[in-house]
Amino acid sequence: MPIERILAILLSMGRQKRTLAPVAAERMRRLGARLRSARRNRRMTETELAARTLTTRPTIRKLEMGDPSVSMAVLVETLQVLGLDADLDLIAKDDDLGRRLADARLPRPRRPASQGLADEL
Repeated sequence: MPIERILAILLSMGRQKRTLAPVAAERMRRLGARLRSARRNRRMTETELAARTLTTRPTIRKLEMGDPSVSMAVLVETLQVLGLDADLDLIAKDDDLGRRLADARLPRPRRPASQGLADEL
């Protein structure tokens, strides 16, 4: 087998393309668009943002397109550079559903067996 074919096979064995639910994919696209808008509002080029986040321009482009293969580290670093990282503290801050589910798993207190009226006399 030629070396080119072996290299092509090895390179194709990299990351699998992640498939998201349509709602999640749309949220990713909207987040990417908001990040792109934030970058542009700061008059920053993709190249400048890539340099400040220690990543590459194609990675910034993927992030702004909502590509789910971009790491969370790049997202967090991008938010920091754009001055939006405080928003991370709002994610899952008030997890009412999670708290209710956890409470539902707590053991219920048992009431003592009630004594009949005859036992009290």
